[in-house]
Amino acid sequence: MVLDGEGILRSCRVHGHAGAGKRGADMVCAAVSVLVRTACRTLSGRKGITVRGEAPGRGLLWIEADYTAEGRDFLFAAGAYLLEGLSSVAEEYPAHCTLTITGGGKYGA
Repeated sequence: MVLDGEGILRSCRVHGHAGAGKRGADMVCAAVSVLVRTACRTLSGRKGITVRGEAPGRGLLWIEADYTAEGRDFLFAAGAYLLEGLSSVAEEYPAHCTLTITGGGKYGA
């Protein structure tokens, strides 16, 4: 996950399979997919936010977001929600999910 200097979501890339269950029945993979896809759908069409995303193949998913002043606060909140959700999955299932955060001041590395 990439955050800008203010902690606002710029992009999120998901790759690989969690390996926590059978293909198609992996709750870790499902949780991460639902979080990222919901973020993308929530941001799509929102005034002041341009979001792009793609799932080019199984185990691959990415979103990128740009914003204007009008969309800043909403994108910050949506990104914080996504970050909290992904952090929760990574903390609960550390053997199956790794979260890397870059940028973002206090949030990033």
